[in-house]
Amino acid sequence: MARTRNSKSSSFISLNPSFFIHLFSLPPFNSLHNYSPRKNSRITQTSPFLSFCFISLLITLTFFAILLITFTTFFQNPLSCTGTSSSSSPLFLDSGFAAASSRSGSVQDEQITLSTGAMVPLPAHGVVGNFSEEEEEFWKQPDNQGYMPCLDFSLKYRKASAKISKEKRKFLVVVASGGLNQQRNQIVDAVVIARILEATLVVPVLQVNHIWGDDSEFSDIFDVEHFKKTLKADVRIVASLPSTHFVSKQTINRDLPFHVSPLWLRARFLKQLNQEGLLILKGLDSKLSKNLPPDLQKLKCKVAFHALRFATPIRELGYQIARRMWIEGPYVAIHLRLEKDVWIRTGCLTGLGRQYDSIISRERDSHPEYLTGKLNMTHAQRQLAGMCPLNASEMARFLKGLGAPISARIYVAGGEPFGGTQAMQHLKNEFPNLLTKHTLAQNGELTPYLEKSSTLAAIDYIVSLSSDVFINSHGGNMGRALEGHRAYVGHRKYIKPNKRMMLPFFEDSSVSEQEFKRIMKKLHRKSQGQPEPRAKKIDRDVIAYPVPECMCKQ
Repeated sequence: MARTRNSKSSSFISLNPSFFIHLFSLPPFNSLHNYSPRKNSRITQTSPFLSFCFISLLITLTFFAILLITFTTFFQNPLSCTGTSSSSSPLFLDSGFAAASSRSGSVQDEQITLSTGAMVPLPAHGVVGNFSEEEEEFWKQPDNQGYMPCLDFSLKYRKASAKISKEKRKFLVVVASGGLNQQRNQIVDAVVIARILEATLVVPVLQVNHIWGDDSEFSDIFDVEHFKKTLKADVRIVASLPSTHFVSKQTINRDLPFHVSPLWLRARFLKQLNQEGLLILKGLDSKLSKNLPPDLQKLKCKVAFHALRFATPIRELGYQIARRMWIEGPYVAIHLRLEKDVWIRTGCLTGLGRQYDSIISRERDSHPEYLTGKLNMTHAQRQLAGMCPLNASEMARFLKGLGAPISARIYVAGGEPFGGTQAMQHLKNEFPNLLTKHTLAQNGELTPYLEKSSTLAAIDYIVSLSSDVFINSHGGNMGRALEGHRAYVGHRKYIKPNKRMMLPFFEDSSVSEQEFKRIMKKLHRKSQGQPEPRAKKIDRDVIAYPVPECMCKQ
């Protein structure tokens, strides 16, 4: 649990036993200790009365001490269910982020606490103005059912923290690979594994991304000091490996099986850590079990939603761009997965014609290892199975089916679409107010980051987090991260297209437009960001479904 200078780290007061030892060593309490029947008669006659008085005084003091502990515990409440009851307001008003939404100056961070350090969106807009009934329904936020962030770690966890947070002999180094949100997942798991193994975590190493050519380091993307301070009561984190632990040749553990448990990790690595003092892990993506003990689930939420805050320059720019969308009224953010590598990996058709499809087919044939999922499925079978991202034309029809107004301002997150402007034309024709980070940036704000895909993805994340409605076209790490994050900050509207059920109606010309809208709304009425317990399906990640481990009813 994070600590600051002016706040206590726990709901409980720790009393040093030496206090009581010192108390009993002082007169008149030492008379109780020194009393003996073999003393002289004068003392023997007066001691029972004195003993009674002193015991009564001791009981009284103990009673008041218990009252003091209870009083402090009740009012301190550092982590339990903090927030507002409105689903349209952010649960944590981080002073830095609030400043970014109202001015363009630098962000001045206050003391880091869990209530002020969380990444929060700009406030959701209320449904006011000249909206039709259908439009009001589209912009309306889901009922959060009273759920609030609630990271109440157990007493056993907090007791163990005293030792784990001071560990100086065993070190864990983790190499995180992939895109930004894939790296975020691995960083979250790295903290949890360090806690399981009771090791000091070295700030994770971000592997150079060869697909996008991004060589950003951890400190380029994330606020390192905030990361360390927020987690200092859970795991000791250091910027680099001490020289005493450098070795000429160290084994890098790459081949972890999927869904490893805390027991498996301890059995496999604890002996090595104790002997060598160093463990290097690589390739952590989706390797840690999703079904962890409650305290470790809460730790995952603490890392993902509180500790992993973007670096100040990224936060400032991200919220400036978000505010340019927000100030004009409610907006939709959509994550379109139309990049070239996505089409290669999914084995789907681009919808742009034979010329573009043949380019993808040739590259896929030359790199069959890139293809994910079943190899023996046709393009049509993949699409009907929901394995393909929605293209711009399908997304436009989906938005219309949900009742999005034609005048809706739509922020498009994601990389450069394969096919350029042609790939987006259908969506642009139906919804002309289409915007991206590139069209919203001013005075060369993005110029320093044009070759930094992780920074650009972080900006997309911030703008998407602040949107009134978020729609994800094709799963992925960013979609899952935003699904959980939007839930954690008040269950902001999040629509996940039910592609398996809805795509057959896209091809059915006998379905009228009015009937199509009715079907789309019915299919997605229960999947708009309402609280959904993780326990409903096995192996769900708490980062995507923070109820009930990380959120409780007020």
